[in-house]
Amino acid sequence: MTAWIIDGKVIAAELRGQVADEVARLGREHGLTPGLAVVLVGNDPASEVYVRSKHKQTQAAGMASFEHRLPADVAQADLLALIAQLKDGAYV
Repeated sequence: MTAWIIDGKVIAAELRGQVADEVARLGREHGLTPGLAVVLVGNDPASEVYVRSKHKQTQAAGMASFEHRLPADVAQADLLALIAQLKDGAYV
């Protein structure tokens, strides 16, 4: 059996390029800009780093990025209402 060296950074860069190309195509051909909406509840530092990274990567691909930060004590009904709005396409 031959061993393969998998370079995750190279694969990830290629994939990000493919996504950016597809985002550009959607814009050119259909006038659409895909986006990512994130809901962050509370102030977990690791989650904030992750969300910040996703925001940068999303914008680098030419996509829209929407962040919704809610306090840790948000009422469940309010959180579910926001999720329902996002599901229905109300990102802002």
